[in-house]
Amino acid sequence: MNKRDLLAGAAAAGLASAAWAAAPGRPSGARPGLLTVSGDVGRVNRGPFDPVRDQMMGKHGIAFSRAWVFDAPALRRLPARTIEPTVEYDGKKHRLSGPLLADVLAAAGVNAGDGVQLALRAVDGYAAPVALAEALQWRMIVALDMDGTPLELGGLGPQWAVYEADTLAAFRDKPLHERFAACPWGLYSIEVRRG
Repeated sequence: MNKRDLLAGAAAAGLASAAWAAAPGRPSGARPGLLTVSGDVGRVNRGPFDPVRDQMMGKHGIAFSRAWVFDAPALRRLPARTIEPTVEYDGKKHRLSGPLLADVLAAAGVNAGDGVQLALRAVDGYAAPVALAEALQWRMIVALDMDGTPLELGGLGPQWAVYEADTLAAFRDKPLHERFAACPWGLYSIEVRRG
C-alpha cells in the first residue's frame, strides 16, 4: 500500500466516523458506540434500527425503534465495581471491574419491575436470556477491565456481562465450564422486553 492510499483510507475512516457521530439522535462530537440498550428504554440518543448501518444487529435478528447507546467514556463514567471470579478459561481468579448492569440499564432509562427480560448479545451472535430480577440478584457487572487492563475486542471485550460465580449459590457448586452461560463476553447489545 502506498502513502496516498493509506492517507485516503484514513480520511475515509475519519469521515465515516464523523458521519456516524452526526447521525440523527446522536450528540454532536459523539464517539462510536460500544453498547446499545434497546427496546423498553426510557432514554433515546440514537435513531431506530437502520438495516444499512446496523448490519451485525440485523444478522443477529435485532430490530428496535428506541435505543440508548454508550460510548467508552459514558460506560467509564458510571461507578465501577470489582469482582474476583474464577474464570473458566484458565481456572484462575481474575479481577474484573466495570459498572453494575443495573446502573447501565438505569442510565438508559430502564425501569426495573416484574417481568423485565433481557437478551444479552455478544458480537459472535451468542445471546443469553436473563431476567432482570436475576441480573440484579447476581449483582452482574459490565466488565470493562480485567486485572487492571481494558478488555479488548477480539478477546473478552470490550465489554463482558459477568458475575462472581464463586460466591453465588446458583453457580458455585457447578463445574467451572457451566457457571457462565448467562455471561456473554464481547457484549454489544442488550435488548429489554417486558412480559
